[in-house]
Amino acid sequence: MEGGGGRNEQRDVSRIVAAPELARRLDASPDDRLGLVLANGIFDLLHVGHVRYLEGARAEGKRLVVALNSDASARRLKGEGRPVVALPERLELIASLRVVDWVTWFEGDRVDDLLRLLRPAVHAKGTDYTAESVPEAPLAASLGIRTAIVGDPKEHATTRLLERLRAPDAPASGSAPRESG
Repeated sequence: MEGGGGRNEQRDVSRIVAAPELARRLDASPDDRLGLVLANGIFDLLHVGHVRYLEGARAEGKRLVVALNSDASARRLKGEGRPVVALPERLELIASLRVVDWVTWFEGDRVDDLLRLLRPAVHAKGTDYTAESVPEAPLAASLGIRTAIVGDPKEHATTRLLERLRAPDAPASGSAPRESG
């Protein structure tokens, strides 16, 4: 079936890279590390808040690597029943976004080890944080990594989306559609 997105169609997964391999690539091509931004999260059910967060992260530098929590990490942080979407599918979804250069994953609940390994110029977090409340901020500062708070106000959340799916009478999140400029 031509162009139909059939099951046997080859997928470009070249942007999905294990963190140690990504670190080797960055070491071999130091220019790729200049302006490197690290964003992280679970990205369980992709929504507009995620897209705006990643767009804001990319605007902080030249290249964007997105690190996804493993399934076990997501479960520890969000509880049983999460993630709804398994890690391989979440990786593929995030890798398909044009603002993303690479996608990787991590097993812990924080990205301290990735900050040490990848040494980005910027660690981007969403607006549910402040520069002072980012758990990795002290480590980032000690490594010379700038912490940036990006994205739109936290009006969208996977947890709220799941609640809405379970209770269809709940009001939609967000606001009226934004006009494109």
